[in-house]
Amino acid sequence: MIKKVLITGATGLVGKELVKQCHENNIAVNYFTTQKGKIENSKNYKGFYWNPQKGELDEKAFDDVTAIINLAGAAVSKRWTKKYKKTILESRLDGMHLLYNTLKKIEHNIVHFITASGISIYPNSKTKLYTEENIEVDDSFLAEVVVAWEAAAVKFKSLGMEVSKVRTGVVLAKDDGALPQMVKPIKMGVGAPLGSGEQWQSWIHIEDIAGIYLFLLKNQLEGKYNAVAPNPVQNKKMTKMIALKLDNPLWLPNIPAFAIKLALGEMAILALEGQLVSSHKIEELGYHFKFYNLENALQDLL
Repeated sequence: MIKKVLITGATGLVGKELVKQCHENNIAVNYFTTQKGKIENSKNYKGFYWNPQKGELDEKAFDDVTAIINLAGAAVSKRWTKKYKKTILESRLDGMHLLYNTLKKIEHNIVHFITASGISIYPNSKTKLYTEENIEVDDSFLAEVVVAWEAAAVKFKSLGMEVSKVRTGVVLAKDDGALPQMVKPIKMGVGAPLGSGEQWQSWIHIEDIAGIYLFLLKNQLEGKYNAVAPNPVQNKKMTKMIALKLDNPLWLPNIPAFAIKLALGEMAILALEGQLVSSHKIEELGYHFKFYNLENALQDLL
């Protein structure tokens, strides 16, 4: 029975929802923050300072904790300059190296390490359905990040822990993440599918992504898991469904791929490429999605 978990990235989009669900299940949360001003201290929610770049952390954060959920990492939706690509990678690896090196030398009771990961490890494809068994790796920068991220997680096995990797799809939430970015142009009357519009969007509702972390935590399940809803859709369908829900008809032609590449540079793959990803494994193990179809997810969020 899990009584207390340590979460990195607890104040981010997924972290906030996960903290809420942990509390609803009577699981206390310790969390790390790089900002001393964000440290809170209540009975079931305690903040501790860390600075992964400088290799500093407060070891009291591990007291009474039996599992760690690692969600820390800089947003990938800012322009990918050479410098920012370095930030994306280091923001994911520095914290994990610091956790590993600290746990290697202190006494603790941690038996389970769960980390965020991404479906961007899978190659872009319009026809192939990817499961956790697939070993092909895309040749993109994001896939490179995911490979390094998962390799850093595997090291925790040498400390006697179960390790779980949560390959996350496009997280849909009301006020943050991808959905508000999709909604904005549609509300302004300039919404349109991107590129061919045929690229797959393996999406997941914010409540379900947090729900999957909680499910893995409570059942101490190890291994790789695709965290996507059971019904992915193509970009053109998602765009049309959002427009319908907002009652803002689409009248523009698709936005050409070259224009998106000009505007976003290498980061354009976020808009133009996608993967068709299966949720079968987590469902087989007994996770019940709250938001199975895009229609009821949008009904809830818009």
